[in-house]
Amino acid sequence: MNKIILILIFIFIMLQGKGQAPRQVINFNKDWKFILHDSAIYKLPSYNDNNWRKLALPHDWSIEGSFDVIHPAGNAGGALPGGIAWYRKSFSLPIEKENTKVYVEFDGIYMNSEVWINGHYLGKWPYGYTAFYYELTPYLLPGNNVIAVRVDNSEQPNSRWYSGSGIYRDVHLVITNKVAFAKWGIFLHNSERKNNEVQLFAEAAVQNAKLSNNIFAKWEVYDSANKLVATIFPEARGKNDSTFLFRGKLQNPQLWSPQHPYLYKAVFKLYQGKKLLDQWESRFGIRYFHFDANKGFYLNGNQTKILGVCMHHDLGALGAAFNESAARRQLRILKEMGVNAIRISHNPPAAKYLDLCDEMGFLVMDEAFDMWAKKKNKYDYFRFFNEWHQRDLEHMVKRDRNHPSVFMWSIGNEIREQFDSTGITLTKKLVDIVKALDTTRPVTCALSENRPDKNMIYQSKALDVLGFNYHIESYEDFPKNYPGEKFIASEVVSGLASRGHYDMPSDSLRFWPPSSEFKYIENGNPDYTVSAYDNVTAYWGSSHEQTWRIIKKHDYLSGLFVWSGFDFLGEPVPYPYPARSSYYGIVDLAGFPKDVYYMYQSEWTSQPVLHVYPHWNWELGQLVDVKAYYNQAETVELFLNGKSLGRKSKSDSVFHVMWRVPFEPGELKAVSYDHEGKKVLEKTIRTAGTPYKLEATIENSIIDSKNNELSFITIRVLDKEGNLVPDAAHLISVKVEGAAKVEAMDNGNPSDLNSMRDAVHHAYKGMALAIIKGLRPGVANIKITSAGLIPAFATIRIK
Repeated sequence: MNKIILILIFIFIMLQGKGQAPRQVINFNKDWKFILHDSAIYKLPSYNDNNWRKLALPHDWSIEGSFDVIHPAGNAGGALPGGIAWYRKSFSLPIEKENTKVYVEFDGIYMNSEVWINGHYLGKWPYGYTAFYYELTPYLLPGNNVIAVRVDNSEQPNSRWYSGSGIYRDVHLVITNKVAFAKWGIFLHNSERKNNEVQLFAEAAVQNAKLSNNIFAKWEVYDSANKLVATIFPEARGKNDSTFLFRGKLQNPQLWSPQHPYLYKAVFKLYQGKKLLDQWESRFGIRYFHFDANKGFYLNGNQTKILGVCMHHDLGALGAAFNESAARRQLRILKEMGVNAIRISHNPPAAKYLDLCDEMGFLVMDEAFDMWAKKKNKYDYFRFFNEWHQRDLEHMVKRDRNHPSVFMWSIGNEIREQFDSTGITLTKKLVDIVKALDTTRPVTCALSENRPDKNMIYQSKALDVLGFNYHIESYEDFPKNYPGEKFIASEVVSGLASRGHYDMPSDSLRFWPPSSEFKYIENGNPDYTVSAYDNVTAYWGSSHEQTWRIIKKHDYLSGLFVWSGFDFLGEPVPYPYPARSSYYGIVDLAGFPKDVYYMYQSEWTSQPVLHVYPHWNWELGQLVDVKAYYNQAETVELFLNGKSLGRKSKSDSVFHVMWRVPFEPGELKAVSYDHEGKKVLEKTIRTAGTPYKLEATIENSIIDSKNNELSFITIRVLDKEGNLVPDAAHLISVKVEGAAKVEAMDNGNPSDLNSMRDAVHHAYKGMALAIIKGLRPGVANIKITSAGLIPAFATIRIK
């Protein structure tokens, strides 16, 4: 049925009048077939794949497997399987090949992908993170066509974190005239605002321009209400007459920023005489920025501290398969924390992720590589770097350079060529590749060697901004050690925490593991937990408060990217297997904030904050460290069962207050007061009783199955009075009746070996998450149960 619909769509397109825009971008995610097996016959169009699994992309087969120590990726790679798999898809296209070009575009395949169309080999793309495309036109048949994709993620370890496996990002089919705008051939940017106007610039490259006489182009600009606000005609032609160069003015522009992410729409039209040959559209933002060696970062003329986090590409229980709903949820949680910037670590992201950053208001450091020619793992990208780095870097820059969110390019992370002379040569080469395509953004590299005389990447003098990872003890001396240079803390903290777990006392810093001599902590907690008091870090890191204290203090420290925003699959420092995901996140893998989230919220937002922790279920008489993060107040007073334990206030360099309290059951209440003694906020924690019931809270109660939207259900184990039971670990079952299914579950526990595809999961620290996927239009009734507890119910409507 889907094939018939696709044929009808294309017949309709071909029968439309000549005035219709000829460029067609077709979502090509549906109706693929998949097998986790390898055979050369799978590329043959005559092969019978009727018994293969049917699925829709994006798809990650690794997350569907079981956690196991035997998998060669190791627990650093998420303890999940790799292997070799094939994808096939049959489709029909009634087109005139003489005047048409057809392309298939892959936004990312992990990794070593090879593609065939009707048995013809199109090519190989090793890197798992860059977008690429192939032309299909010469090999298309008038009837049925078969595209086959082989994905090889068998040689492991090839990553220092969880990579996922498969066609894990979107695929599109693109149909254009022979004469059309080139792929990623349009680049637009703007000047600074002066006298309340900006100049807009664009280059628009045209493929096969010599095949047509009398071609011309124009650029239309629409505001967010879709009102035409400018029409710009090219002022010159360049590059053998195959590129149009545009310059125009826009009066009273709305500027894009994290606080006001205003987006315009650009429409580029290509004509031959009166015939429309091509039309290309994209949202864009108008903003300008610069780094200053003394004053830090300026956006739209305003001094702005970069308040960033590092993020890997996985989406927790969904694995590496990109989903817009899940990414939007992550970014919303970070936005509410006060984050204004994301460092994509350590590879280009999904294109739709940058769309979300444009829309929601995040500055983005777009990063190319985790290694160059010197390896970090046995089978990593070093094998392909020499042959492929230019293509991969060019694809990243060309695909992403029109996003207003992208404000920096990073050519690498903790590159081992820092330590020898090849670092000088390679840095210059990579920066030149970027600058040939975009001179409007600075280029940086995340450096782990902070001594100027020892770092060959710095010695190249090719970087616009110096990015430093860790070594916060050296930041105060940055102007002395690097005179005239510009600074960004590209990666800092590496603090460790398990949501809801607390070890006393809390006021001493611990390094887990203690040094590079130890791979894991030897005397950690038997349940693989780490205290959430912001007093445990990896040996190379520092606490969240220590780090923010120094960044906040100096203007020349333009900002920071905290490692990391969310927990991610893989890299489970400080524990061996069964730990299989990280402890670094400010937010856990399920999307539940840890306590330090509220420290940042109190510092990075203007909303009133008062967060008191830990829970209030302890042994009678046990000394418990009670901490509070707060803002917009002078003091906080703590009450235990109505008795005041005193008021405390924080200094400029400490971002919390603390009481050491002998436990007695009952009610712990904190009240914050302003400088006049008026109450600002009040928060209460009560001793929880016996687990009694489940509670379900829905995010996205109405979803669109066509757009692969998801619902997220937060499940909490409560006592009879509605208090969260902080140590509850009940086995929870989620059953769906109707037009949906359980896509995945999680609880935020880095050592839980339950498959994330199971619809039965233990709660962790009283909480769990169920992710629901719509199957068809209708209603889904969801029942959440656990033995001995009153169940919870939820209803989701699927459009």
